[in-house]
Amino acid sequence: MSKDEAPRMHTAEHVLNGVMVARYGCGRCFSAHINPKKSKCDYSFDRPFDDADARAVEAEVNRVLSGNLPVTAVDMDRAEAASRFDLGRLPDDAGDTLRIVRVGEFDACPCSGAHVGNTSEVGAFRIISHDVENGVLRVRFKLDTPAT
Repeated sequence: MSKDEAPRMHTAEHVLNGVMVARYGCGRCFSAHINPKKSKCDYSFDRPFDDADARAVEAEVNRVLSGNLPVTAVDMDRAEAASRFDLGRLPDDAGDTLRIVRVGEFDACPCSGAHVGNTSEVGAFRIISHDVENGVLRVRFKLDTPAT
């Protein structure tokens, strides 16, 4: 299933990436599988990651999501984007103008996927499992349905 079909999960992935970068300096996930029911992100990771880490990450993601942050997109010239962001995960045919998705002032990165308009639409974030093997941290997560 593509990220375009799971805007709540995709926005949660952006927030998770922002938390992981800020907390561990590990960079954004190098691989992700985004699905409406459950998703996973893989990070280059050179240390242990235990249940206390998972709960701390989960709490921080939920803190950001509860901030009712606007999720917006702007177009940016590829050269300018390259000076601000890692473009390594972009497809070769991404073009000279890139779409930058911003989650309030918390996170921004090049992205072509569908997103919610506000983090209040995402719902509660739950890490359902995690493991580190051969320098890769895999985080699997789900979302609760947001309150209406």
